[in-house]
Amino acid sequence: MMILHHGSRSSASRRVRLCLEEKGIAYEGHVVDMAAMEHHSPEYLKINPLGVIPTLIHEGQPLHESGTICEYLDETFPDPPLRPDTPHQRAEMRNWIRHIDGLIGNLIIFNWRHHLQKTASQWTDAELAEKLKNIPSKERQEAWLRVARKPYTEEERDAARAKLVALLDKMEEALKPFGWLAGKSYSIADIAAAPFVKRIDEEIAPDEMTPKKHPRVADWWTKLQARPAYARADFGPFVTS
Repeated sequence: MMILHHGSRSSASRRVRLCLEEKGIAYEGHVVDMAAMEHHSPEYLKINPLGVIPTLIHEGQPLHESGTICEYLDETFPDPPLRPDTPHQRAEMRNWIRHIDGLIGNLIIFNWRHHLQKTASQWTDAELAEKLKNIPSKERQEAWLRVARKPYTEEERDAARAKLVALLDKMEEALKPFGWLAGKSYSIADIAAAPFVKRIDEEIAPDEMTPKKHPRVADWWTKLQARPAYARADFGPFVTS
């Protein structure tokens, strides 16, 4: 049995769940509570020393990084294919994954201010210091410190929003030839973009997701959401009351 350690609202986890559902692969899901810092527990760090989610375990071997996991799944379970036919288009697909991954900090500014900020702001200074010691990444230490003590400003959110809208601009141009990001058909590049576009459409810049502003992106998003795998991958609302 394939095991996926993931978070329901984690963008990287959503990406892997969508890939698994597109492949029709059965898996056992273990939800990791990020607010409770379960991804930095000694038990979790044994399978993922980076202390991030998701982690896929297949045949007893753990695998990290959502883009890598999706390519592994497509190579191990090639039907239906989720990578383009030609080497050049596959390279374009990987460039899209890298570009989107490079924007994760901008998404964190919006995502972490909800349930994670509420939890982290209640920690004492001593509790915060102890928790930060268990986080392997200095970048993530800084993100947790910001969430707990120095919430991102409106100016920082505006700058992050502009970079995420620029992603839509880049997608708009890339979608022109075939309606998908890399090659003539739906691929891991589209899967990589889906969690980001979901958040942009849901909260960050919904006014940019209209046919008037980004018509090709709007059409792409409608097609992607209509795929049966999308509903099964559980992209439910990020912000819950």
